[in-house]
Amino acid sequence: MDCLFCKIVSGEIPASLVRTGDRTIAFNDINPQAPTHVLIIPKKHCENVGELAVQDPQALQELFIAAEEIAALHSLAGYRSVFNTGAEAGQSVFHAHLHLIGGRALQWPPG
Repeated sequence: MDCLFCKIVSGEIPASLVRTGDRTIAFNDINPQAPTHVLIIPKKHCENVGELAVQDPQALQELFIAAEEIAALHSLAGYRSVFNTGAEAGQSVFHAHLHLIGGRALQWPPG
């Protein structure tokens, strides 16, 4: 499999790790959209969050636990958690991942 995030999980490609859990890892986004922009991914390859919810619901739960811990670590007063599902929604890496975005005021709707 030629998945960028699987290569990060395996250590084949380096990343700026923020947190490692039993089922997930988190690392800083290389193209941050806010002062804090962390990607939290399952170690197991699932194409999107729907597939992850079916195949490994505990990993999905751990993604949100990690988001809360990382937000606290960064002293965020608030944050946005985003899953892009499908190319039309902006998903460019087809391995489920949660964007944790914060550290500045965020507008709504997001665009």
